[in-house]
Amino acid sequence: MWVNPEEVLLASALWMTERANPYFILQKRKGHGDGGGGLAGLLVGTLDVVLDSSARVAPYRILYQTPDSLVYWTIAHGSSRKEVTENWEWLEQNLLQTLSIFENENDITTFVKGKIQGIIAEYNKSHEIREDDDTDKFKEAIAKFRKLFVMPEEEKLVNYYSCSYWKGKVPRQGWLYLSINHLCFYSYLLGKEAKLVIRWADVTQLEKNATLLLPDMVRVSTRCSEHVFSVFININETFKLMEQLANIAMRQLLDNKGFEQDRCLPKLKKNSPKKVSALKRDLDARAKSERYRALFRLPKDEKLDGHTDCTLWTPFNKMHILGQMFVSTNYICFTSKEETICSLIIPLREVTIVEKADSCNVLPSPLSISTKNKMTFLFANLKDRDFLVQRISDFLQQTTSKIYFEREITGSLSSSDDEVGTTMFIFEPLMSHGLLYALFTLACFQAKEFLKEQAWKNHFTEYGQGVCMYRTEKTKELVLQGIPENMRGELWLLFSGAINEMATHPGYYEDLVEKSMGKYNLATEEIERDLHRSLPEHPAFQNEMGIAALRRVLTAYAFRNPNIGYCQAMNIVTSVLLLYAKEEEAFWLLVALCERMLPDYYNTRVVGALVDQGVFEELAHVYVPQLYDCMQALGVISTISLSWFLTLFLSVMPFESAVVVVDCFFYEGIKVIFQLALSVLDANIHQLLGCKDDGEAMTILGRYLDNVTNKDSTLPPIPHLHSLLTDNGDPHPEVDIFKLVRISYEVRSSQIYLVYYKVCFHGFCLCCIACLLMFTVICRSSAEHLTSCYWGSTSNPMSRHDPSLPYLEQYRIDLEQFKVLFALLFPWACSTHADDLALRVFRLLDHNTDALINFREFISGLSECALS
Repeated sequence: MWVNPEEVLLASALWMTERANPYFILQKRKGHGDGGGGLAGLLVGTLDVVLDSSARVAPYRILYQTPDSLVYWTIAHGSSRKEVTENWEWLEQNLLQTLSIFENENDITTFVKGKIQGIIAEYNKSHEIREDDDTDKFKEAIAKFRKLFVMPEEEKLVNYYSCSYWKGKVPRQGWLYLSINHLCFYSYLLGKEAKLVIRWADVTQLEKNATLLLPDMVRVSTRCSEHVFSVFININETFKLMEQLANIAMRQLLDNKGFEQDRCLPKLKKNSPKKVSALKRDLDARAKSERYRALFRLPKDEKLDGHTDCTLWTPFNKMHILGQMFVSTNYICFTSKEETICSLIIPLREVTIVEKADSCNVLPSPLSISTKNKMTFLFANLKDRDFLVQRISDFLQQTTSKIYFEREITGSLSSSDDEVGTTMFIFEPLMSHGLLYALFTLACFQAKEFLKEQAWKNHFTEYGQGVCMYRTEKTKELVLQGIPENMRGELWLLFSGAINEMATHPGYYEDLVEKSMGKYNLATEEIERDLHRSLPEHPAFQNEMGIAALRRVLTAYAFRNPNIGYCQAMNIVTSVLLLYAKEEEAFWLLVALCERMLPDYYNTRVVGALVDQGVFEELAHVYVPQLYDCMQALGVISTISLSWFLTLFLSVMPFESAVVVVDCFFYEGIKVIFQLALSVLDANIHQLLGCKDDGEAMTILGRYLDNVTNKDSTLPPIPHLHSLLTDNGDPHPEVDIFKLVRISYEVRSSQIYLVYYKVCFHGFCLCCIACLLMFTVICRSSAEHLTSCYWGSTSNPMSRHDPSLPYLEQYRIDLEQFKVLFALLFPWACSTHADDLALRVFRLLDHNTDALINFREFISGLSECALS
């Protein structure tokens, strides 16, 4: 294979010459092939591995030299004699006679290098290889990876790192290869090879820690083994890539899709410190885009092009704020270095004018961006100002002929005759208490609402209104005080980012409704079953108009995302969205909720909720340690994580209080639910410590949540079912929702993110997903045997199915099905006593001795075994 000419100073070191002429030398690596044994061969092989020499995969090479020069150039190499001989014969037939006519050695060198580079360029062109594709060095690593581990062409190598692998008490120095589906290690030390191949799908835990002996160490655990790597040059980069690849493997299992490389990557800058593989660049770009989308709540297909430091002029405090500008396909975003000061989102569809202003010492490289709502943003200290101006100009030119869906949001509900506003639903019950009382209550309510509305209008005047609004600590403070009823839909759309997807997909919802109308499947059957159980106490869903709207939104989403379809709790959340938003708005809010803000929550596996359950358990261990052991013994935490988190407290709190939680959720994200749940536990520590079973604990928590009140609302509180079933003890003192939320904010966000990172990437997520997938595969192996596999084959299916239970308890298997699972998961399954072992483990996991195991019993039993 021809390679770009590379200078070699010592041509004879560790190499033997087999052929030579005045200009070219064909060499073989010492220690390779016949007669290559002995101490020299062992030393050379060891050096090749430790120093990552290409000779390990290409032991033949061709050098170019001029007669009077001591400098040689590598121009070709090969993994076999036949391959390198073909290159040698081409040189003798096509170049030797031509080189003899040159008089100057520099001219000869220039000609040879140019000829080889031309051959490589022609080959790349004919095989459609781009300039930004993998370097020759990385191609050598790919070839070595495939040769050492017998990997197919389809397996893509991402990167490789030098490190030590601890096999027993002796470290093996070698190379760690990270590919899309595998983690591999290779070492060669004085004739002894060490190979390791691990599938990412088998990894259950990744840990990065340090000891006195090993300051930089990565531990990789699978279901049956544990592997330790150390002595990394860049352990942070390596560990992040390992996490990303493990998560990609889990995502592939969940989605049942293969990996697709993105070839549309930002071009490398000329001053890039190093050139990495195209696949590594792809994964780095994905990770950055994911963080970017999460930070600014952008659509899931938005790709980050780059970011740069700059300053933003903020008129509300007349300052130039230092921060970072992020540029993507359709957005320009800004966030200050100090998180709470200011953030900004500018959709390019809103931009009307972009101008370069004159630079000065005070304001270098300024850039002015004006939008359709008459707002102007002034950035400065931009290093890539010309590129940014060109990007915006290109976007504006491409979209001048397009018609964007534009509208001025004046309220989430219209007062037209064909739509009924929220106010009617709120005050209709009050009229039955008497006109005077209703009017008085209405006046009080309107006074409070007027003050809130006025505060938001003042905020809009100072900070801007709509998607381009400056978002500051003042915005957060107004959210904590409660969003006005008639602004709730507008602000939910804004804070969730749903407004962007709705604006760029005009007519999408109507098309979905039309396509899904009259079609029936499992999802639509479940939707019909739950329609009248969504929010039955609210007047909006006591008539066909509200029920029909709820049906259309849920059915449209089920057709948009068949992987989710419909899941319990979606009906409760969607019914609340419809109270404050029009149908199309509610649909896009549901999209934002299911696909971006709570990913993997609303499906039959509820993997997202399971992961957050692990996060919540860890947070409870940190913040309420005296309660943690008690809650674990009672099994209450898992119940809380499913009922509280899936419905955003809407199913356990009075409606008028729960919508305040939803306000904070759309502004802050899932961390609000963690904070609030921890505060509720902390407020009930003493009562919970005296509980004898999970029923008593849930009764205490239920009574507490039923008495969380919102004094700014006039909707009569409607007690939940679980509060009606409690004992007739003394009434629980009322808890103000706004005070509870403010107390919950004392739990630091950074601590939540730290625990989230630890749990998600250090084991729980990987182990939970792998086990859950294996369990559900056994439960539902085929459609033809759904009944027998899902409920078992030895009893009546309906006697074993309870749809009111959480999904983790609906999946149940008998002994025969468990034996199949046992054979797949446990290393002892191949022994002669496998059936006896399976029976004993089955009895151990069957906590309630009903001869059936649900997933909760299965995973909790494994956890106990692991801890013991």
